[in-house]
Amino acid sequence: MRIDSRSCLTGVRQCLSPNHDARPDPADISLLVIHGISLPPGRFGGPAVEQLFRNQLDAAAHPFFAEIHQLRVSAHLFIRRGGQMIQFVPFDLRAWHAGVSSFQGRPSCNDFSIGIELEGTDAGGYTQAQYRQLLRLTRLLRRRYPQISAERIVGHCDIAPGRKTDPGPYFAWRKFRRALTPAPLDRA
Repeated sequence: MRIDSRSCLTGVRQCLSPNHDARPDPADISLLVIHGISLPPGRFGGPAVEQLFRNQLDAAAHPFFAEIHQLRVSAHLFIRRGGQMIQFVPFDLRAWHAGVSSFQGRPSCNDFSIGIELEGTDAGGYTQAQYRQLLRLTRLLRRRYPQISAERIVGHCDIAPGRKTDPGPYFAWRKFRRALTPAPLDRA
């Protein structure tokens, strides 16, 4: 897996969302935002997340869909429970994932962030396959976009407090951050 010249991951399914535009400063990619999503709420699998991100969600297919089918949202990447990844927006473009948001006093996080959706809910944990893929992806993104430091990897809840709660209390932040940190060199 690598990031190609189009700012897309190789070896993953590409499913372009219309819900993106140009970044104000393409060189300013300095935040990684982790989200959680399931559609319908609490259900995994199926095409609903992909349909939402492509403006194709059928309002009549589920009562909750009638409330959200008109939303124009996306993320750069979606990681399913089994670890399969779908890319919706190239990393150098602005995906519409954060909404009204702020990080360290700077508003409009979509302008300078990459949004990764994990298939899940606030009421339960994520799978090992998802953590493995998220770790691989995060390492790759940090090499490509070195402004994304460990301190600049946050949850949606951190940039939109009071409005958003994902990825939820069961996301293993400490384990994830520890796995990102390289082991110290053996100096014996």
